[in-house]
Amino acid sequence: MTGVQTCALPICLRLLGSVGEPINPAAWEWYYQHVGGSRCPIVDTFWQTETGGHMITPLPGATPMVPGSCTLPFPGIQFAVVDEVGNDMPWGKGGILVCKKPWPSMIRTIWGDDERFKKSYYPEDFKGKYYLAGDGAIRDEKTGYFTITGRIDDVLNVSGHRMGTMEIESALVSCTELVAEAAVVGRPDDTTGEAICAFVVLKRPLPSGDEGKAIAKQLRDHIAKEIGPIAKPKDIRFGENLPKTRSGKIMRRLLRSLAKGEEITQDTSTLENPHILSQLGQAY
Repeated sequence: MTGVQTCALPICLRLLGSVGEPINPAAWEWYYQHVGGSRCPIVDTFWQTETGGHMITPLPGATPMVPGSCTLPFPGIQFAVVDEVGNDMPWGKGGILVCKKPWPSMIRTIWGDDERFKKSYYPEDFKGKYYLAGDGAIRDEKTGYFTITGRIDDVLNVSGHRMGTMEIESALVSCTELVAEAAVVGRPDDTTGEAICAFVVLKRPLPSGDEGKAIAKQLRDHIAKEIGPIAKPKDIRFGENLPKTRSGKIMRRLLRSLAKGEEITQDTSTLENPHILSQLGQAY
């Protein structure tokens, strides 16, 4: 076409965005450096279909960025991190993400089922006062910035210690010389209540045998250093990729079934790469 100017990618870009699953700090750094040329602000947002728009987001060029953090609520929106009964958690302590005041664009009911709407989004645990986002979060003890730690369904209870799967995934991916991608789920365990199971994509060919055991030990030692020994996965499984939908979302329900040793009977028609399920069956 005539009259159309082209330019190199880093020059064209002005702004980067991140939505969907929480982005871990290592991925954020790569995105910032290699895609944004270390100059484009990243708008790392928290929002839901039910909220009708962005709820927690940096203002590009104005809000100082922190890798992996969606920073602060949009002006006029009041979010908080609370415990199981709605008490505010101190900054630096993880908890449940809630919105304390409704926002005009938010969901108002479920068609034909007002009671289900109230139970799902304004539960009695919080006396029906707070909107339950369904995610865990933690606020930085100095800045108050929010970091999403994953769905509260994905919070693991290992020997009485509550940990978000996102925290362990970020620790794995921070081992940048080895790990390209990771996902963590829990499985029942007779000793600890829940056991941590990590699914890892390496930056090298798929290991096996003693080599796989050695890499798994290296990753456990790395997590123990980053978080603590309690966070070391009981199972580590390697694959060339993770099971994802065609839109790129990790299919964690399949990972939970694999972790439990269950036969996959669920619908896999939306799975982009079915062959990797067999690779992820071997635990180290």
